Amino acid sequence: MALSAAAGNGHIVGTCRYARGVALALYRKYRPATFAEVVGQEHVTEPLRTALASGRINHAYLFSGPRGCGKTSSARIMARSLNCVEGPTPDPCGECGPCRALAPEGPGSVDVTELDAASHGGVDDARELRDRAFYAPAESRYRVFIIDEAHMVTPQGFNALLKIVEEPPEHLIFIFATTEPDKVLTTIRSRTHHYPFRLIPPSAMRELLERNVAAEGVPVEPAVYPLVIRAGGGSARDTQSVLDQLLAGAGPDGVTYERAIALLGVTDSALIDAMVDALATDDATSVFGTIDRLAEAGHDPRRFATDLLDRLRDLILLRSVPEAANNGMVSAPEEQIERMVGQAQRLQPGTLTRYAEILHNGLLEMRGTTSPRLVLELLCSRMLLPEVADDEGATLQRLERLERRIAAGVPAAGHPTPSQAPASRPQQPQAAPSAQGRQAPERPAERVFERPSRRAARDQDSPATSAGNGGGRAEAVTPSAPVAESPATASRSPVAGAGTGSEGSGQVDAAGLRQYWPQVLAEVRTMSRSTEALLTGAAVHSVEGGTVVLTHPAQPLVRRLSDPRNVDCIARALSKVISGEWTVRCVHPSAMSGDEPARAQSPEAQGSSRQAPARAEQGRARAYQRPSDTAEQTGSDTPRARVATPEPDIPLPPEPDDEPYPPEASEAAEPAAEPVDPETRARKLITEHLGARPID
Repeated sequence: MALSAAAGNGHIVGTCRYARGVALALYRKYRPATFAEVVGQEHVTEPLRTALASGRINHAYLFSGPRGCGKTSSARIMARSLNCVEGPTPDPCGECGPCRALAPEGPGSVDVTELDAASHGGVDDARELRDRAFYAPAESRYRVFIIDEAHMVTPQGFNALLKIVEEPPEHLIFIFATTEPDKVLTTIRSRTHHYPFRLIPPSAMRELLERNVAAEGVPVEPAVYPLVIRAGGGSARDTQSVLDQLLAGAGPDGVTYERAIALLGVTDSALIDAMVDALATDDATSVFGTIDRLAEAGHDPRRFATDLLDRLRDLILLRSVPEAANNGMVSAPEEQIERMVGQAQRLQPGTLTRYAEILHNGLLEMRGTTSPRLVLELLCSRMLLPEVADDEGATLQRLERLERRIAAGVPAAGHPTPSQAPASRPQQPQAAPSAQGRQAPERPAERVFERPSRRAARDQDSPATSAGNGGGRAEAVTPSAPVAESPATASRSPVAGAGTGSEGSGQVDAAGLRQYWPQVLAEVRTMSRSTEALLTGAAVHSVEGGTVVLTHPAQPLVRRLSDPRNVDCIARALSKVISGEWTVRCVHPSAMSGDEPARAQSPEAQGSSRQAPARAEQGRARAYQRPSDTAEQTGSDTPRARVATPEPDIPLPPEPDDEPYPPEASEAAEPAAEPVDPETRARKLITEHLGARPID
């Protein structure tokens, strides 16, 4: 280090040959000097250039917009254009004194004052500014006041400036810059020309970054630019700051994709691709395996959820707008765009929308949580299991999944349709003599004692299983294809008594319409694929004149099928397949009363609709039988109908929550001759069942 003493004073000036100055930030080094260099704000710069060229200059301007989009830089360019020797001009010469002083690297001008309202927004600061504003400019044409963060000025400060802003001297121009124009006093805002700045689009931002990188001479991989642009959020200053950080940490090979991911904390696209592919195939093992890899790599689950939501947004755009990649709506490398297009084709719009909604709501749940990985796993579980939700999005996802499996030729496991359910069961005798049915009584040991409500709900959830097990002892299992019935079977078949048909509708009843139903579905498919998907699981209930009554076990789909557009589509399909005018009505099976569903529904629906009430009635009958009646019925070969006959003048007790004990326990129990007090009953139960003995 060499030291030298300045002449005439005792100051010591030190210099170091190894010392280097601090590098100038990119957003300062490449700050625009003219309106032509401002990127992405043509809707503002063009009107300002026109006003400067025509000489129509206002005394006050208001520049508003997000941070880092060029408001303050445009205000300085405006002051430079106004005070240029050749001006006012939209293109400053850059050679005169005012142009050099107001250049991005210039020292500034005494006639251009820039104030930060965040620290000078009080009424005293406004009064001082007002007093200084009346002085004429020292060396320039105009005296310009640039008030940055103008929304921080207090109402009293704005009121102090109101008069001079309304009627300023000829040499005075105000330029207010703010990110929140609504907080600027209305009386001030109404006296300015308001120019709203916007975020810079990705295409323009990439051109700016490529120019800066070329000027710096550092190689940057093309896959890095989308990461930098997304991290900057449309702000030129923020984006250039991110690029500056990457350039500072660049290695011999420049800025690589792996280095950018590590520095920015962005999730690797390979993990995002693995998660999307697993969700597209409903592969739970791969989904949770990807989360485990995410944790092993040390990535933040919150950031992963955010990046996955961004990917879903891109997939929705690619699915809805095939030209999104060419229009700049989706920014990614070409090879990644190809993968995303394939992913968008495998995921249906309803599924993508539901995934995005789940992730959006999940990000709110992750705020402040101590277990973000657990929350992420729960979110993935909701995506994979639409069956646990009853909203429209989950129902639509289930329909899309069913359509995908049908198109691929894979049966939907666990969800047989009414036409497929009988064929999946082993063939049983169609009709059996009534004598054989009476000679096969139920054995008490095989009964399953459940709550009636649970048993009815189970039977209602599995109509095909209930019908397969037999809704009644004498009922026959009807195959999906129509077959000729014997007279004995036809007399008991529920199809034979369903609907009477209409004279004006071609003498078609419910049984006949079910034979034409596949043709009706094929005709509906040609009109509307969505309506055809909604009809999956629907059954013909009855034909009432010219009205076809359909039933569907899902209440949300009943509402959607009742939409006038879907009703009109089904009616037109019926008119094409079966001559006549038809109207369609769709109801839930629970809305049908009496024995009408048993006559008009399909055999599979009849088994579940009649079996649950019969079992519940049978349970109530057994609950209030006398032990002697139970013994008599158990000992006989032919069981008789068990009807609960309450004692006269004695009301029935409330229905118990649980089923009564088996008949064996009822036979062993002694009939209560007279009421027993609760204490004696409790002692008896403890002694008999717990082996306790009284203590003398």
